[in-house]
Amino acid sequence: MTHPTALLEPAALGPLALPHRLLMAPLTRNRAAADGTPTPLMATYYAQRASAGLIIAEASTPNPVGQTYPNITAIHTAEHVAGWRRVTDAVRAAGGRMFLQIQHGGRVGHPATSGLTPVAPSPVPLPGTIVTPGGHRPAVVPREMTGEDIRATVADFAAAARRAIEAGFEGVEVHSANGHLLHQFLAGNTNRRTDGYGGPVAGRIRFAAEVVEAVAAAVGPERTGVRISPGNTVNGIAETDTDDLYPALVEALAPRGLAYLHLVHADPGAPLFRRIRALWPGTLVANPVLPEVTTEAVLAGSARLLEAGADLIAVGRPFLANPDLPARLRLGAPLNPVRDRYLMYVGGADGYTDYPALDGQPSSDSIVALDAGRVA
Repeated sequence: MTHPTALLEPAALGPLALPHRLLMAPLTRNRAAADGTPTPLMATYYAQRASAGLIIAEASTPNPVGQTYPNITAIHTAEHVAGWRRVTDAVRAAGGRMFLQIQHGGRVGHPATSGLTPVAPSPVPLPGTIVTPGGHRPAVVPREMTGEDIRATVADFAAAARRAIEAGFEGVEVHSANGHLLHQFLAGNTNRRTDGYGGPVAGRIRFAAEVVEAVAAAVGPERTGVRISPGNTVNGIAETDTDDLYPALVEALAPRGLAYLHLVHADPGAPLFRRIRALWPGTLVANPVLPEVTTEAVLAGSARLLEAGADLIAVGRPFLANPDLPARLRLGAPLNPVRDRYLMYVGGADGYTDYPALDGQPSSDSIVALDAGRVA
């Protein structure tokens, strides 16, 4: 039997007491209504996973032009707030805690989805096609953001953060990763600006730093996390100066007293991981690279990151397929495999709320009770 590690010991995230160090990473699941309002099915899904130390809910757009794909959640209207409130109420009733990730797609968007021409740091289109309500369509050239666009988008992030707190979230995560708008400002191939938001590293990190500063001012730094993915090439990103870019960004954010820094696909043996850990004075959340979704892989990958200096571990696919993941890891029980990848992004209960829990633990309430008893 695989024995649990420090991963399942109690931890703290600022003022939040966590039952263990295992967080549910944000996962785009495309189950919202067409206007971005969370659905009752989403409340069931997240409540099933309330035994996570913290749930970081899926990316939600702060304004209409920031929408990426169909049926993506949003957080810029009263209806969005009410929909998310139903989700946070269900999770809190099951003993859980939630942050909301706020994401602007930038050039990762299409008029057939949002009704608007995407905006980006520069008029550089996403390579290839993008999913729309009518299927895959060629990406369009985004409109280069003006200074006023930048100021308005910063304000939209801050307003979205306030709405998230109104909706019952404990805090928010600013998405500066995976090829979306903030990452597009960071990367040289998508940011060809010649003003103060482009050019050298100091210019390219400016927009991300301003967004994070505005969000922290709106809801408090202790309620604000930020996610980065150094070297990630998803969505056509190509960085040529990763080793200079991210230490500069981390140094700019470090004095702000944020809740956490979330590092995607973290490699505990990489020099950049060690440098970021040394530069970041607060809580570091690390997302391990998992070759397979098994109990052994999750425990081993998490242990390596904790030993290298990470404070909390965030995983996605293991929680997708295992609503009672902490209990399974604690017992050394096998994990459900992730079923058809197609079901990750198609609306409905199949591949969403129908993954089974362990025998004898049929509900989220019993899972939370089991975990609480074992970490006390």
